[in-house]
Amino acid sequence: MQRPLAGLTGRNVVTELTAGVTLLAIAIPLNIGYAQIAGLPATAGLYALIVPTVLYALVVSSRQLVASPDAAAAALVASSVGGLAVAGSADYATLALAQAVLSGGLFVLLAVFKLGFLANFLSKPILVGFVGGLALDIMVSQIAKMLGVKIDSGAEFVDKLVALVTGLPTLNVWSVLISAVSVAVLLLGRAYLRAVPWALIVLIATTATVVLTGLDARGVAVLGEVPAGPPALTWPMIDWTTWLALVPSAIALTLVTTAEGLLVSRSYSEKHRYPFRANRDLLAFGVANIAAGAQGSFAVGSSTSRTAAMDQAGSRTQLPSLVLAVGTLLLLLFGTALLEDIPSPAIGAIVGVAIIPLLGIRDFIDLWRKDRFEFLIGAACFLVTLLIGSIPGIVVAFVLALINLAKRAANPAIDVLEASGDPGESLLEDAPSGSTTAPGVIVVRLAAPLFFANGSVFTSAVKEAIRAAGEGTVHHLVVDMEAVTDVDVTGAESFEALKHWLDDQNISLSFSRVRPNTLRRLSELQLLHREPVYATNRAAIADLISPAVTPVTEER
Repeated sequence: MQRPLAGLTGRNVVTELTAGVTLLAIAIPLNIGYAQIAGLPATAGLYALIVPTVLYALVVSSRQLVASPDAAAAALVASSVGGLAVAGSADYATLALAQAVLSGGLFVLLAVFKLGFLANFLSKPILVGFVGGLALDIMVSQIAKMLGVKIDSGAEFVDKLVALVTGLPTLNVWSVLISAVSVAVLLLGRAYLRAVPWALIVLIATTATVVLTGLDARGVAVLGEVPAGPPALTWPMIDWTTWLALVPSAIALTLVTTAEGLLVSRSYSEKHRYPFRANRDLLAFGVANIAAGAQGSFAVGSSTSRTAAMDQAGSRTQLPSLVLAVGTLLLLLFGTALLEDIPSPAIGAIVGVAIIPLLGIRDFIDLWRKDRFEFLIGAACFLVTLLIGSIPGIVVAFVLALINLAKRAANPAIDVLEASGDPGESLLEDAPSGSTTAPGVIVVRLAAPLFFANGSVFTSAVKEAIRAAGEGTVHHLVVDMEAVTDVDVTGAESFEALKHWLDDQNISLSFSRVRPNTLRRLSELQLLHREPVYATNRAAIADLISPAVTPVTEER
């Protein structure tokens, strides 16, 4: 088992501690903003940085991935829990805790049963569309906050957009000014001095401005009182029907975090050459989320931006996460009074700038250039998530993933291979179509498993190839099975029908380069005789297939 804080040495401890201070400066303002997006008090975002962060850092195999509530998780919480309780109420907070516990349990199950591959169904277009829809919904709320316009953050996207537009006459000039300066500082700082914690600087500067000038009395909204003290152990007490109602959203949270978290974790492990253990990372997410639900926080995901910031700061261990936990605890014990006058427009600016990359504008442009069908998948997922909701969005995402998979699987590469006349030349090399030297023999290669989506396509291609060779020309068909790794029942039935058609045409059948597992599968599906019978033109067939593999030949 990997020891905690793998990679930490005496040489890099100072770098790791410094990176921890940077992470603290980044995470505090972002988590306050994400808690507000989720419809929870600021403490819910801060609590996530203590116990869940410590447990995650001690369990995870990744040396760099930072776990924390993020924009996508916060939006999912707001859209799913918001339909069951009123944001800001005690019931709402309890449901958010229960959702985190459920998500944690699902992570543990994924780790135990090694089911992390399920997240592979969330391809890049689906993730871009899903997260982009959530991000745009968040952006409307943050723009309203920056302008000082009051809207219902728990409403549907269209309702929020209408409320924002109709509320523009009520905007607060001072809020707009604070937001404009904050956005300018954040964007310029990101462009020229990325290592500086600009979000923290913006919070400190704007808070000091509000306190010194009394802008809160002029309509600028502030964070308000933040309860002091460490997180307390708790447990969501709800009935079983409510637990069931939270399952779909917990599944969505789990899958999105799994897909993004494992991808980021793997990329950094490959970049810096340290071990990557997917199931260990899933277990760490599970432990962190259960801890979040048991001490007053909400769902914990992976933070791509904070992980990238730690990588740029030179961090190669989980020590910065422990520094973050200690610093947040000290803030809650002794410094909550410093948070009360943080202006909401500044929080909106920080969160708004942070989620700009999540809108996926560049990704959509890239998809449009590379593959229009995948672009449409991403766009459909984006629109459903934005206009209907996050749970329908994740359902549509899986449906689109299956459609995309079926579309590609239903059109596999099927090569009709013909010989050039030289007995020593392998027919398995791509040869120009139209030349047949082994009299009456044709070889077809299927470059995919044979299953329900492509069975009829394959049989049609074989018949077409035989007809194209001319009536009565082909007497033997060789199916190259090297790329066929599996055969399902529907595919077998299509193949059985092909065999009957071949019998009617007086064409014998052989298989070449059959994998052992596929050979057993063919036998189980009764596509082979118990004792293989070799064709009378065996020598001719042997010239057409790999000499290292004996053909499994069948004649009727």
